[in-house]
Amino acid sequence: MVTVIRQDDIIASVEDALQFISYYHPKDFIDAVYDAYQKEANPAAKDAMAQILINSRMCAEGHRPICQDTGIVTAFVNVGMDVRIEGEMSLDDMINEGVRRAYKNVDNVLRASILADPDGARKNTGDNTPAVIHYKIVPGNTIDVHVAAKGGGSEAKSKFAMLNPSDSVVDWVLNVVPQMGAGWCPPGMLGIGIGGTAEKAMLLAKEALLDPIDIQELRERGASNRAETLRLELFDKVNALGIGAQGLGGLTTVLDVKIKDFPTHAANKAIAVIPNCAATRHTHFTLDGSGPALQTPPSLDDWPQITWEVGANMRRVDLDGISPADIQDWQPGDTLLLSGKILTGRDAAHKRMVDMLAKGEQLPVDFTNRFIYYVGPVDPVRDEVVGPAGPTTATRMDKFTRTVLEKTGLIGMIGKSERGPTAIDAIRDNKAVYLMAVGGAAYLVSKAIVSAKVLAFADLGMEAIYEFEVKDMPVTVAVDSRGESVHQIGPRIWKAKIEEGLITVK
Repeated sequence: MVTVIRQDDIIASVEDALQFISYYHPKDFIDAVYDAYQKEANPAAKDAMAQILINSRMCAEGHRPICQDTGIVTAFVNVGMDVRIEGEMSLDDMINEGVRRAYKNVDNVLRASILADPDGARKNTGDNTPAVIHYKIVPGNTIDVHVAAKGGGSEAKSKFAMLNPSDSVVDWVLNVVPQMGAGWCPPGMLGIGIGGTAEKAMLLAKEALLDPIDIQELRERGASNRAETLRLELFDKVNALGIGAQGLGGLTTVLDVKIKDFPTHAANKAIAVIPNCAATRHTHFTLDGSGPALQTPPSLDDWPQITWEVGANMRRVDLDGISPADIQDWQPGDTLLLSGKILTGRDAAHKRMVDMLAKGEQLPVDFTNRFIYYVGPVDPVRDEVVGPAGPTTATRMDKFTRTVLEKTGLIGMIGKSERGPTAIDAIRDNKAVYLMAVGGAAYLVSKAIVSAKVLAFADLGMEAIYEFEVKDMPVTVAVDSRGESVHQIGPRIWKAKIEEGLITVK
């Protein structure tokens, strides 16, 4: 029997699904983070997970994005052979129209992050289209769709290799995970694809991330095949690396390891790993001809009640009167509460500034004794000062850091994840500091912003230079003025504790 599925129902279902996942974490993810939070022994990592959980509940209540990076949309679409689609658009165009409407929804505007001409003009498409779409034609009379919105920070940490047939998958994964740093915002999941061809392995890794978190259930029932045996081994060994939440060191780096495999050529062993970050966003729907397939909101009872309070060990900092001397005694791992005015700027703004400096042009903003926040905020709605405004991956700014510090008078930076050797050397040489905000807590961070205005480069949209006024914005000292990095110290300490049996990873 042929099922007729209407164009408008496809569009409406895609729009609804993308709005839904922008502010609702999957329940399995929340349960896994809460379990890791309860077990965590490193106070800094535990605090990061508390912020992620609080942010998640706030987003569920306020229907605003979990992360300011609302992702690139990927759709896996299984089209039944007994389906007839009624409409004038191609199926690609229908899905992209759903994306367009979701991202431009006036009640919950999502950030447009997709750039056309990726190696040239890099011009924002303005509506987050096009999506990346994968199709299968299958038996049946329904259209089955999985949609995901994948953040750029975690996608950037994807790894691929063509191993020799005798090479160890476990050894390769344990080698590349530390290379990924913290820019993928752990704790999250690793999707691993093994076999097929190069492109098939990558696709398998991405598909694997759609599966629910069930590693503890697998441990209880035991592995029944090679892929499940690998999952359990990698889950334990990756967590034993001690990387921890946000790369601060700790007991939980991954909440699950998902593996899919496929037959491969006798000469090859393709392997891909793609991490999913703390802003895990995916859902599923089936169209059967009866109308749009809309998501069912979860119960807020699914979220744990976590509170985050100002502790005695937290230092309040007034940014409006700060000087280079004031930051010299800050230590890696210190928690600060920032108040006052900060500037913003990320990739495009940094490139433009460095180009202007190279030409001897004056910058439109005075950076003397100021802090810059690496962020591309979501547009505000209703009475918001700014939309969700979490940090972007700081390593992308590393190549600009020395020039900006030495030529502008800037004394501090705020972002997410670690800094590389080039940036750390520049920070040490200029006696500056780098502070880390929690990736995956964008809505929570935005509540610390009490005013926002664009100061320069308005044509860059979300990458413009803003001035934010903040009140008690929580950050961690990640690199101090001597060049000591918490992302080097923390994992090393916690890996040693785990190896020495001083603490157990469960």
